Amino acid sequence: MTEAAALPGRPRGGVLSGPATTRTVNVLAPNPSAMTLDGTNTWIVAEPDSDLAVVVDPGPLDEGHLRNVVATAERMGKRVALTLLTHGHPDHAEGAARFAELTRTHVRALDPALRLGDEGLATGDVITTGGLEMWVVPTPGHTADSLCFHLPADGAVLTGDTVLGRGTTVVAHPDGRLGDYLDSLRRLRSLAVDDGVRTVLPGHGPVLDDAQGAIEYYLAHRAHRLAQVETAVEDGRTTPAEVVARVYADVDPSLWPAAELSVRAQLEYLSEHGLI
Repeated sequence: MTEAAALPGRPRGGVLSGPATTRTVNVLAPNPSAMTLDGTNTWIVAEPDSDLAVVVDPGPLDEGHLRNVVATAERMGKRVALTLLTHGHPDHAEGAARFAELTRTHVRALDPALRLGDEGLATGDVITTGGLEMWVVPTPGHTADSLCFHLPADGAVLTGDTVLGRGTTVVAHPDGRLGDYLDSLRRLRSLAVDDGVRTVLPGHGPVLDDAQGAIEYYLAHRAHRLAQVETAVEDGRTTPAEVVARVYADVDPSLWPAAELSVRAQLEYLSEHGLI
């Protein structure tokens, strides 16, 4: 068993950019950081025999990256015909307006403020550009406007920041809510159990080849953290900063501000359920 195979979700090793499934190619943005891991994954999605492509999450406002996405699609014999956003965080969406100029495409998103064009995205919508069948799956929690995209023909789901290729994500309180996030993870687990989803195409980090394993890990991790937060409060840690210092002592302190967002979401959840 390889080291990768032993990790939750069985992350793929090797270079992140390039083909991931029959219908998807990743173009990695040059914005690595503690929060974005290797950088933002910009996904080109297209039917093999079509000359049209959909791009999911153009990424940051980086001219070189945006032009590289267009050039990659052209080398594949594709023209970008539509731009989609999983959510509005700048590392995913800041470059969308400029990318729309470069490609002369509309931008579809759940949040009306992020759209360019008349159409948004909603539960049950199916993207059919170039013969694709890609279903819109509402997955609030990381943010209120978070979406995933189910690609049945590849047994895959594009998850944005809802499920990452490495580590776990932040519930970005107050916009993100833990109860919503847990419901979203259960929704994704149903896709894996009932609808044949095997592969996670995340917004950051490597592709995961065991979707159910990754999602089960996320659910277990959240339950564990929630119990830790509850215990910390019972032991007298009353502020989010105090809880972070106790519960996230094993995490790089540079990430504590992000961890505090999740702790605030966890404290809100515990309070709403009468547990603290």
